[in-house]
Amino acid sequence: MKRVLVVDDEKSIVKGIKFSLEQDDMQVDVAYDGENAVEYAKMNKYDIILLDIMLPGYSGLEVCQMVREFSDVPIIMLTAKGEDMDKILGLEYGADDYITKPFNILEVKARIKAILRRNGKNQDSKDDVKTIESRGLKIDCESRRVYVEGKEVNLTAKEYELVFLLVSNPNKVYSREQLLKTIWGSTYPGDARTVDVHVRRLREKIEATPAEPKYIHTRWGVGYYFME
Repeated sequence: MKRVLVVDDEKSIVKGIKFSLEQDDMQVDVAYDGENAVEYAKMNKYDIILLDIMLPGYSGLEVCQMVREFSDVPIIMLTAKGEDMDKILGLEYGADDYITKPFNILEVKARIKAILRRNGKNQDSKDDVKTIESRGLKIDCESRRVYVEGKEVNLTAKEYELVFLLVSNPNKVYSREQLLKTIWGSTYPGDARTVDVHVRRLREKIEATPAEPKYIHTRWGVGYYFME
């Protein structure tokens, strides 16, 4: 049974999401403010978190940032605002996806299932490859942990999927559209900026000098690749 944390101060929305997900045999916990959301995330292991941006106490962006300090659980941001800046900020703070209110519960469930399905595929790949190492970068496929020069780097789920794909296919150039489709799915409504934001964040975490990357390189006008 998959376990989901729903965080929103609008109780009617929480009630509707909770009821719908429970119909799909998911275990659902709920929180109505930022402080409780962080506590729930610390005390329990979730498969996914639905997190509203506008919350009392800590904002959803602050909650996302704090959760990322100790967990790579997939996070879908819920926002009542449609501006691109909110979506980009959510990704900057470590979110994996976003849904703009008002939303259709079927869309929410589809996004959740897509993320859980992709994570499941990554889990299935463990039996084939245990670790990948290249020039000081090591990926432990079993624990989904990444190390640079022996030091662990805390990545979000999407950042991990991005580096895993690129490192698993060294010197292969992926266009932004290919990365968007492969990692976020063909139904994801975002654009190439989503990929750029994640690549920038990834470089900030694994590169000694992000402006002069050692691992994740740009082929101008084409896309990104991992240099072996």
